[in-house]
Amino acid sequence: MANVAIDALTDLAVRALKRAGASKPMAQVTARALVLAEAEGLSGHGLSRVALYAQHLREGRADGKAKPKIVKKAGATCLIDAGGGLAFPAAALAANEAIKRARRYGVAFAGVTNSHHFGAAAYHLAPIADAGLVGLAFTNSPAAINAWGGKKAFFGTNPIAAIFPRQGAAPIVIDLSLTEVTRGKIMLMAKEGKPIPPGWAVDRDGHPTTDAQAALTGSLTAIGGVKGTALALMVEALCVALTGAALSRDNDSYFEPGNKPRIGHAIIAINPQALAGADVYYARIDDMVGQMLADGGVRLPGTRRQLAVVQAQTDGIAIADGLHRELLQLAGRPRKTAGSTLK
Repeated sequence: MANVAIDALTDLAVRALKRAGASKPMAQVTARALVLAEAEGLSGHGLSRVALYAQHLREGRADGKAKPKIVKKAGATCLIDAGGGLAFPAAALAANEAIKRARRYGVAFAGVTNSHHFGAAAYHLAPIADAGLVGLAFTNSPAAINAWGGKKAFFGTNPIAAIFPRQGAAPIVIDLSLTEVTRGKIMLMAKEGKPIPPGWAVDRDGHPTTDAQAALTGSLTAIGGVKGTALALMVEALCVALTGAALSRDNDSYFEPGNKPRIGHAIIAINPQALAGADVYYARIDDMVGQMLADGGVRLPGTRRQLAVVQAQTDGIAIADGLHRELLQLAGRPRKTAGSTLK
């Protein structure tokens, strides 16, 4: 295990993705997102995904030359076609369009269709908070959760994220999968040959399993039982019915040979000025946060991630030797020229 500088890891990820067929802009925006997730401690959405994305680029499951484009717009809404490429360029365009429209109309909805794995959902909302707007993000994904009462995976992990800007302080960041654990975490455990705890998943036949590999092709347990599956249905409708993307059940698992994903995303931006006003918004947020923190032991969501990034900017990111070697190999760089390994 070694600490590696953020810039060095970003360079490795960019090189690996370009070598697999991604355009320079696609590789850069994707690498930045994956490295930040790693810095935040979200390893399931971090650098472990580089190899998977590279594989999908080489196999044609993701188009490395795709350029997202707006295919429909009407007032506060727009629809973006990701062109079958990696999701991050399309998500960045969606966030920018949502900001512009929310400033004009008070609220905006940017939908994305024909996309790929979304990564950590809250990542896409940072520009919205920087613009002084409230942001919401949703995405569907290959089937992972059975509909309530069913045995077969139907909905994706279908995460929900929200961001609330604050004055003179880091925003409140909420980001959660609708499963007991993220599929990315199970993916890491499968890669390491580790069992998963009981209650996390069932296999493809609906039987409870502690086999991480079997869980990846089976069904994950929804948070809150029927309530979690209802939320997954809500996200599915927002990301699929409104964008024309493929249902989760029609997207093959990322972790097995399969079809080209046609994932849908939804990004919403809300302008506080259009409602009670920005001054009232910030006053209420500060009041809420102050009262919460007055109760000893309370921690705002997103705080741990934010502190981890600050530390990583100084100390680098701790990377397992095996993952570091994999990145070097994918990037086509010999170990001795990797550079920027911190002591």
